[in-house]
Amino acid sequence: MINPGNNMHAEEMIDSDLDSDLENEKEMKKTSAFEADMDDDLESEMALAGIPGNLLMEGEEDDLNLDEIENILELSDTTYPKFTLAKNKARFLRMVSWYRGKEEWIEVAPLSGVTKLFKQQTKELEGIRSSKLDYEMELETGTLTPSQRSYRRDELKMCKVQEKMAVHLISKLQVKIKSGRR
Repeated sequence: MINPGNNMHAEEMIDSDLDSDLENEKEMKKTSAFEADMDDDLESEMALAGIPGNLLMEGEEDDLNLDEIENILELSDTTYPKFTLAKNKARFLRMVSWYRGKEEWIEVAPLSGVTKLFKQQTKELEGIRSSKLDYEMELETGTLTPSQRSYRRDELKMCKVQEKMAVHLISKLQVKIKSGRR
């Protein structure tokens, strides 16, 4: 007769191995910052909400001019853009992490991978710019409630930030592609 205690331990180990494999697979499938920033990360949202000065209060404006920033990835933690919602700040931090990882990856990546990422980021940039225009037009209509207006400003800022990071990454990818084909 089989000892049920030993069998239960083996099943638990298999379950935990499957869970970790699924988590690793999810991480590997994140091929763009857009996909990475859509994760729900309540812990980081709650942590960010508790940090004073990290989020904008009602009616407060962020004094950071995104147009003057060459590379958002070079900003220090204290000079990051401020957002109204903690979830947007968390999305921003995940995006920064994703783009930093891709910049490091470019150094060792095969040319085929770099070319694939270049095509993907170029296509994604079109979507980012389209969303940015939509938010700009919505904000100009003047028909939004204050909370809707605040949310749209956050989303517009997120689009501007993502656009800058994508353009920066695309330029690095172009350099790698040109140097790799010589």
